[in-house]
Order: sequence, then structure tokens, then C-alpha cells
Amino acid sequence: MTISKQAIIDRTIKAINLLPADKAEEISDFADFVSKRYEEQLLAQGIQQLAAGSKTFDFLNAEEDLYTESDLKEVYDG
Repeated sequence: MTISKQAIIDRTIKAINLLPADKAEEISDFADFVSKRYEEQLLAQGIQQLAAGSKTFDFLNAEEDLYTESDLKEVYDG
């Protein structure tokens, strides 16, 4: 069973109204913290998507290999 966002907001407001001002302020501070953390998460995801779609380093795909397995002194299995 999923509760709607509005139902969660209404329930939270009722709970906050029952609290003294200092406790209500703590909840407000926590809500600000969660909001900022969420914004940072969205920003990080946006940066990851931009970097993944970027063609900045595509030149590396066309670069010839400088070394091969024959250049290795030892080959490890594993």
C-alpha cells in the first residue's frame, strides 16, 4: 500500500502542529537537509549523464594500441 505524497504532507503537518516550536524547527531543519541532499543527488546524476554522453574522449578510441601482450614480461591468469 502506497500513501500519496499529499497524505504524507498532511500527516506531517498535523504532527508538527502538535509539537513545541523548537521541535518543529528541528523538523524544518531536517527537511531542508533532505531537500539539499536530494538536489545534490540530482545534480550528480545530471553530471554523470552529461559525461557519459560526451564525446570529449572519443579520440582515445581511435588511438592505436601502444602495447600488446607480446610486450609483457609475464602474463598472469587471473
